[in-house]
Amino acid sequence: MTEPTPNTETAIVEVTPQTDALVEKEMAGESDDLKRETKALIDALKKRAQAEAAAATETAQSVGTMTRDAYLDAVRKARETLEQNQLLFERDRIEYSMKLIQMEAEKNWESILNEVKEWGDRLSEAAKAAWEKLTAPRE
Repeated sequence: MTEPTPNTETAIVEVTPQTDALVEKEMAGESDDLKRETKALIDALKKRAQAEAAAATETAQSVGTMTRDAYLDAVRKARETLEQNQLLFERDRIEYSMKLIQMEAEKNWESILNEVKEWGDRLSEAAKAAWEKLTAPRE
């Protein structure tokens, strides 16, 4: 029995020993053409599945790398944002502290002015009382 020449329209596919054994066992009694095409189809499907699996693995690794890179980039940006915001927080704290100091200084200034005014009023009253005492007629 000679093997027929493969059809030029059919791609040449190397058939693995496992596929050959499977087809010969399961398709015993079928024509050699049918067995040959079935073997070629099974191995072509295997190779396609392996290529798809390899591509999927490569894609998953690529996505994993991209995800890791994206995560690292997000962490880096978050840290930079926090550092920048920390400066803003410190600036806000400084401005708030300056406002508190200003308010305290204004409050103290008003208190000093009130004390000086009271002291001035008392001096004025004392001077007026002393003048009246000095200028009052003697009895």
